[in-house]
Amino acid sequence: MILVTGATGNVGSHVVRQLLEAGEKVRVMTRNPSGHAFPDQVEVVTGDLTQPETLPEALSGIERAFLFPVLQGLDGFLDVARRAGLRHVVMLSSVSVTWSEPSWVGDLHLRLERSVEASGLAWTFVRPDALTTNDLIWAPQIIDGGDVRGRYGDAATAPVDPRDIAAVAVRSLLDGRAGEGYSVTGPQSLTPIDRLRVIAETIGRPLRWEEQSEAWFRDEMARLGMPAQGIDDYVDALTARVGKTAEVLPTVERVTGRPPFTYAQWVADHAAAFGAASA
Repeated sequence: MILVTGATGNVGSHVVRQLLEAGEKVRVMTRNPSGHAFPDQVEVVTGDLTQPETLPEALSGIERAFLFPVLQGLDGFLDVARRAGLRHVVMLSSVSVTWSEPSWVGDLHLRLERSVEASGLAWTFVRPDALTTNDLIWAPQIIDGGDVRGRYGDAATAPVDPRDIAAVAVRSLLDGRAGEGYSVTGPQSLTPIDRLRVIAETIGRPLRWEEQSEAWFRDEMARLGMPAQGIDDYVDALTARVGKTAEVLPTVERVTGRPPFTYAQWVADHAAAFGAASA
């Protein structure tokens, strides 16, 4: 039996589906079982990573787990997991832990990774770059008129499809790939302007990028809840990527045996979210 936490998220939901497709027994832990629909084959238990008293039931009889990273509650999870006999934990992390210059996000994830390493459990870390799903934040502007306001339109990343992140995690769980840290990217270096062009071609509408000021960008990040240190680090990271080609890693194909999904494939699967008319 494999436990999946964060099973309603962009990555965790695909972990559940792919494990079921592989014939595995899956248990998901959620704070609100009645608020989400899971496949019939899934065992659903009530639990919260920040409330250790809810974890023994979720971890009973579990050998392997996919762990969504939480700052408050990780030590409690690891303690209960050790006592429950968990053998292997695959944790979602961030590629920022590998950067030469420390960042706010990287420091947070590195702290979590070190806690897992010190727990005595077998571990694997899956460290994605930017997710394709981050671009869904543009959908309201695209639907409203087509002009997308943003900053650092020439800053390249290699956005990765959550299905590919999940596939690396699933192979790690099924193949017992312990002691590995997998940095995961998509197959292409793309700027926001490049990605908006792909969306425009897919939905058949002209879209325009409107470059904004750094002050505007900082205000937007603060509105979304990012702390000042995180905003500073994000601005620095994006500034460093302007005019550069993002690193593309072969991790997905090396681990899963198939090529990763392209950005265009991801957009085609989410065209309706960007206002495309149904066929």
